Amino acid sequence: MSLFSTSLWTTTVMSIIVGLYMLFHNSGESFDFGSFLLDTSPYTWGLLGIASCVAFGIIGAAWGIFICGTSILGGAVKAPRIKTKNLISIIFCEVVAIYSLIIAIVFSAKINDINPAGFYTKSHYYTGFALFWGGITVGLCNLICGVCVGITGSSAALADAQDASLFVKVLVVEIFGSVLGLFGLIVGLLIGGKASDFS
Repeated sequence: MSLFSTSLWTTTVMSIIVGLYMLFHNSGESFDFGSFLLDTSPYTWGLLGIASCVAFGIIGAAWGIFICGTSILGGAVKAPRIKTKNLISIIFCEVVAIYSLIIAIVFSAKINDINPAGFYTKSHYYTGFALFWGGITVGLCNLICGVCVGITGSSAALADAQDASLFVKVLVVEIFGSVLGLFGLIVGLLIGGKASDFS
């Protein structure tokens, strides 16, 4: 069993145990997800979204570079000519991280000093949740895009090592895979665009 599935099962079982304990000890109303959402600061939600965006984007870029780089080095043993030409795949993987950083910079412009007295308003909740879900969306899109570009870049390197005429054909597929990260960037801009600044 993988680490992810083990941690998922552990979290689920622990949540059920805590929920049943609270239910049978006359404090079941305290197990309220809605109050958790409202009691948590909107500022926290916004910062978590920005952090998730950067973290997932960088993990996707690193994963793609790992997948692609190993194939480039392995293929270069047979055909040393592919080393420089296939660096375009590494650049595509780096662009994924840059997309996440762009969104993080745009979102962080909405984070300002605030007055704690009138902070828990509908506008601030909307901004916090918009930045959170926008960051999660962009981060996950870039994570998937980084893996996609890495796998396609790996195939491009190995195909180029075998037959130089295949490089451009596989590169077109890699470009289409790279566009997925751009779609995530656009969706993040749309989600965060309507959110007002914290003030």
